Amino acid sequence: MRSFPKAAIVLVFCSLVSATGWAQHLHCNPCRHGFGKVQVGKSESYSFVLTNTGTKNLTVNSKSMKGPGFSFGSVQLPAKLRPGASLQLPVIFSPTQKGQVSGTVKVTSTDPKSPLTLQLGGTGSLSSEAELDVTPATLNFGSVTVGTTASLKATLTASNGDVTISSDQTNSSEFVITGINFPVNVANGKSLKVSIQFTPNQSGKATAQAGFFSDAVNSPTIEQLTGKGIAQSQHEADLTWDSGDPNAVGYNIYRSGVHGGPYSQINSSLDSATSYTDYNVVGGSTYYYVATEVNNQGQESSYSNETSVTIPNN
Repeated sequence: MRSFPKAAIVLVFCSLVSATGWAQHLHCNPCRHGFGKVQVGKSESYSFVLTNTGTKNLTVNSKSMKGPGFSFGSVQLPAKLRPGASLQLPVIFSPTQKGQVSGTVKVTSTDPKSPLTLQLGGTGSLSSEAELDVTPATLNFGSVTVGTTASLKATLTASNGDVTISSDQTNSSEFVITGINFPVNVANGKSLKVSIQFTPNQSGKATAQAGFFSDAVNSPTIEQLTGKGIAQSQHEADLTWDSGDPNAVGYNIYRSGVHGGPYSQINSSLDSATSYTDYNVVGGSTYYYVATEVNNQGQESSYSNETSVTIPNN
């Protein structure tokens, strides 16, 4: 039988990889984008650049997205890209609520490594530019007597947008904010007046801060507070007299705020001395005094002559 030589079979495999890389490769640079702060109700856009870095034509087939507030801009797909050609893929961030969000975009193509994933991030803000300012920057109450209260007003003003104030606080019990109910809205360009009271509980300088918490970008808005507590004035009225009766065993002292009376007794028990100190006096007032003698029979004399004392203001 005649024999034939065996045929050599050579198998040739076509590789998708060229000497320099993939024949079809969809490349992104960058592959992530952060939109930063965007005010709710407004939008920011960004376009990813997708490039075919392979050696053969590539087709971008479809796109999909996950994440709240993100959407695509206008782009025509499918799209064919020659080697070295690029495609812009616009993405829009339109936050619907305050807070940080993230998202992803997936792009399918004829790249063997498809899909390509892009990362997104952004922060929704209720008032990205709105500020709450307070004037004056420092409230100085000056000198205030311990135990008494002084009140000054501060003005809160909204700028670059409406501001909602949710609460306030001071870091000292000597200072109290009054005249504001929460929550309160301050419209853009409008102002709100609040009262701050200073009631020192001891002598010496006092400093504190009042904070107003809001949805403004500069929350909390801080008001500096300062004042000085001074001790209460220690005034007294010292009275002396001569005894007119050798049998006197004691004296009663009477006082009035009006010349000539009527008078009220101010000693709680019979005073055996010929002097008396009245500590219950107020600065800036004038008092009128008389005294009587009581003998050993319990008989009380008529009023003495009247004397007056004017208490200084400080």
